[in-house]
Amino acid sequence: MANRILISVQKDLENPAFLDKVEPFVLKAMEKLNFDNEEVSILFCNNEYIRELNNSYRNIDSATDVLSFENDYVYEDEGVEWKAVGDVAISVEMIGENAAYFSTTPNAELKRLLVHGLLHLNGMDHGEEHIESGVEPQCEMLVLQEKMLKELEDEILIK
Repeated sequence: MANRILISVQKDLENPAFLDKVEPFVLKAMEKLNFDNEEVSILFCNNEYIRELNNSYRNIDSATDVLSFENDYVYEDEGVEWKAVGDVAISVEMIGENAAYFSTTPNAELKRLLVHGLLHLNGMDHGEEHIESGVEPQCEMLVLQEKMLKELEDEILIK
């Protein structure tokens, strides 16, 4: 089983210190989700950029923490068929804001956003339900998200 991660940072945004830790973490998460010969693109950006994306694609004129865009494009590279399942955009600024809101660490929050984005690319959705502090999730996607985060809790992306 092989997967690919393409990581980029918004132009003029400083590379986050955790950037080199993202690919190994996402590859582990993709393996747990049974991705196989699939490619995911991850963009780290600021609140203004993700607000523009949110407005353009969802008609919501506000910043958000993570957006996922499925595309299911199949291509061949060196005799191997790859499926580019989509793109995930994460606001670097929201990592700290959410960590404070959820009374957690930036490390835990970054992992939550990455797993959340992957679950959306894996065809899952949570409807109107969102993670709330002190509330156990009910929908399948958020229950699986929390289960995966427990399995990956020892992974350190942000110290």
